[in-house]
Amino acid sequence: MRTLTVFAAILLIAGCASAAPKTEFEKDVLPTSKGDLEITFIGHGTLMFRFDGKVIHIDPVGQYADYAKLPKADLILVTHEHGDHLDPAAIGKIATEKTDFVLTQACREKLGKGELMKNGDVREVQGLKIEAVPAYNVLHERSPGNPYHPKGAGNGYVITLGNKRVYVAGDTENIPEMSNLKDIDVAFLPMNLPYTMTPEMVAEAAKMIQPEILYPYHFGNTDTSKLMALLKDVPGIEIRIRQMQ
Repeated sequence: MRTLTVFAAILLIAGCASAAPKTEFEKDVLPTSKGDLEITFIGHGTLMFRFDGKVIHIDPVGQYADYAKLPKADLILVTHEHGDHLDPAAIGKIATEKTDFVLTQACREKLGKGELMKNGDVREVQGLKIEAVPAYNVLHERSPGNPYHPKGAGNGYVITLGNKRVYVAGDTENIPEMSNLKDIDVAFLPMNLPYTMTPEMVAEAAKMIQPEILYPYHFGNTDTSKLMALLKDVPGIEIRIRQMQ
């Protein structure tokens, strides 16, 4: 019995170690007219940008990173209030008195601070143009008439960084409003069921948006090779797969 207890303890310790938040991440560097944009792929729907001396955190969540070891935020963007996108504890580790927040109504109610942006709003924050765009479900629902992400509740963001326009879609499907997005250089599109898009939906979204670089993210166990196959004959879109399960 004692042997089994010790073995169980070892398994528990090993499991906790494997679940520890990461401290090392993939990064890409993209040139812009105002210097390099460094993208850190933290995981799921969580990203970090470095640009023009600023640190921008998007949907910081402690499950995916040890935020005590990450740089303090000049700007934090939150797409919606679900726990895999809004984590007050993680935010508390990177926010300072000078940090600006851009978020939705539900997120501001939970955090008690921040600049509210609704779908269609455009602001300049930290010298950056930020556009809040719709992010919602049309097809996938928790129950009849109750979509996982209701229209108007969540935001996607288009951030202008030098001469690059970066679209972080948040949790959404391939909604008609995507056809209004112009001159998108980089797009982050979610791809997991039942909450966001199938590979087929992401492919249709990409055809509407026509980004130069497409990063599927928030993709869980979805087979990313399906998306690659669907877009293999579509010119002008480079698909980059990073560890964003």
